[in-house]
Amino acid sequence: MNTDQSHTLFVKAQQLIPGGVNSPVRACKSVGCEPLFVKRAAGSKIHDVDGNEFLDFVCSWGPMILGHNHPSVVEAIEKTLRDGTSFGANSPLEIELAELVIKALPSVEKVRFVSSGTEATMSAIRLARGYTGRKLVVKFDGCYHGHADSFLVKAGSGVITLGIPGSPGVPEDIVRNTMSIPYNDPEILEKTLRDKKLDIACVIIEPVAGNMGVVAPQPGFLQKLRALTTELGIVLIFDEVITGLRLSLGGAQEYYGVLPDLTCLGKIIGGGLPVGAYGGKREIMDMISPVGPVYQAGTLSGNPLAMAAGAATMRQLAQPGFYAALEDKASRFAQGLNDLGGKYLPGQTTLNRVGSMMTVFFTAGPVVDYETAMQADTARYGQHFRQMLAQGIWLAPAQFEALFISAAQSEAELAMALEKTECSFKKLAG
Repeated sequence: MNTDQSHTLFVKAQQLIPGGVNSPVRACKSVGCEPLFVKRAAGSKIHDVDGNEFLDFVCSWGPMILGHNHPSVVEAIEKTLRDGTSFGANSPLEIELAELVIKALPSVEKVRFVSSGTEATMSAIRLARGYTGRKLVVKFDGCYHGHADSFLVKAGSGVITLGIPGSPGVPEDIVRNTMSIPYNDPEILEKTLRDKKLDIACVIIEPVAGNMGVVAPQPGFLQKLRALTTELGIVLIFDEVITGLRLSLGGAQEYYGVLPDLTCLGKIIGGGLPVGAYGGKREIMDMISPVGPVYQAGTLSGNPLAMAAGAATMRQLAQPGFYAALEDKASRFAQGLNDLGGKYLPGQTTLNRVGSMMTVFFTAGPVVDYETAMQADTARYGQHFRQMLAQGIWLAPAQFEALFISAAQSEAELAMALEKTECSFKKLAG
């Protein structure tokens, strides 16, 4: 596989951009190779600047659930583009997408749009603190909620991948107001939330962790979390930046039947354009300025192109049978991966799946939390990544990320991907 142009661009990028990338995991350090530079994408495929074609299982880290350049989304963007790219003022498109989000998400009565998932989560915890008058934020080890100061404590995603325990530049007095506890540990959860010495404003959680690899909540864990936060007057925040519209139209909260007080969204609700949102109970959301005293603003919030793309995407997702078809494809693909792991690497791989998101961990498993996820053999994943890339399969360049199934992937393409996986697993088996 020729990658000369990507190499040339990466050399140049490193002189201009820190590490040559605008998001750390893209540097591909943990998988032992240089990044490729993408020129275009369509449907289930992406194409790099050297003319190589890849079947895409990253889906822009989740948003491209319909596949790349879906005709309805492109049409909506083009139509909106003719009227302007940004207004810095109210737009009917904001109302259209807000109505769709509120209709889809069971717990959301009002919603505020922002420009990224990080902006959504940092705004949600500020709102929770303003609403409760308390300070402490409780999160879970291995869950990633963006790069705001409050969240870089035992965080997931690139923080795990690069082996960074936190981050320089985050003041101790901010970290002091964030507590991270084990995911899927109901005893520590209850002990922490009932501690009267703690001034807990909110608990924020990825209802399905997607940033230490896919890790599902154990049966009853989310229900216990909801019951405790309700009893103790603590705001419960679901970070559904990944799971929102991915597991179902109503996200993980519909999938598991557990309703949070606030929900953070991103990725899919922008149809591939930069967007974020947070929403929830009316009485909490009405604490936000200009109605209430909690301030939050954004010049590009409610950007018309993102609103149009998000609305077009949501209308496609609402089509009857969409999620059933996606689940069927994901289930059969995951079974194929499981079978290959059992055949060639018995006791050496564990596959976690929830809906159309999954992770193959190179460890005996089970993987149920941060500690067990960290047992994965990242060097072996790196070898698998390189072998799959050489065969035209685009996986996430990090063990601790998700593999996504999109509606654009055909059965034939998924079967081909399993054949390539078999070749890779055979080599790993030696």
